[in-house]
Amino acid sequence: MENIFSYNYLSYIYQKSSLIQMIPAPKLIDLSHIIFDGLITYKGLPAPIICDYLSREQSKGLYDGGAEFQIGKIEMVSNTGTYIDCPFHRYAHGHDLAEVPLEQFANLDAITIDASGSTSIGIEFFKYKEVRDKAVMVATGWSKYWNTDAYFENHPYLTAEAAEYLKEQQVKLVGIDSHNIDNTQGKTRPVHTILLGANILIVEHLCNLDKLPASNYKFNAVPPKFKGVGTFPVRAYAMV
Repeated sequence: MENIFSYNYLSYIYQKSSLIQMIPAPKLIDLSHIIFDGLITYKGLPAPIICDYLSREQSKGLYDGGAEFQIGKIEMVSNTGTYIDCPFHRYAHGHDLAEVPLEQFANLDAITIDASGSTSIGIEFFKYKEVRDKAVMVATGWSKYWNTDAYFENHPYLTAEAAEYLKEQQVKLVGIDSHNIDNTQGKTRPVHTILLGANILIVEHLCNLDKLPASNYKFNAVPPKFKGVGTFPVRAYAMV
């Protein structure tokens, strides 16, 4: 009886492991731009300075056995590259990067909204989509102009009405592959005000959104755990 039980148990384990091996690993899609020395993300803000604090040549005299290391030094504003906005970016008493729970940054159910060819992205793009409780990726195609002067002018943006609808639907996060989620031709920023006021995170300057499926994938954009900072670059990616 004991031998029969052992055989059946081992057979069960083998079958289960075989089924697990048949499940394909999720595909990762990189949604972040490369940050490099001198990159201009936003006109009027300084470009990052990326250099050695300790060069490999300098380190040779500090270690034995031929070991050498590089320690980098980075000077930059937090709105650089593909970055995430937390409530503290807009509101003095809003949650900063250290206070936002990890669950708001990672493993979010996501949906892609195709807004390519549009500048003013209104409520009609979202109204009949399953956006509730989702990370909403607004794909405009504008990232093709990244690192050119054209990127900053007449870029796609969300309207205040669209932001109000997304707030009503209790979305978790809104991302866009454009220069700004707001219209930067004026001095008001209603979309930042509405979304961050509702504790809805924003990711700007995304890329590769055209490679995403319409839905049924996970979005991740986790920043370092800084206190007193409301924005910071992220390595955003999707798990498909």
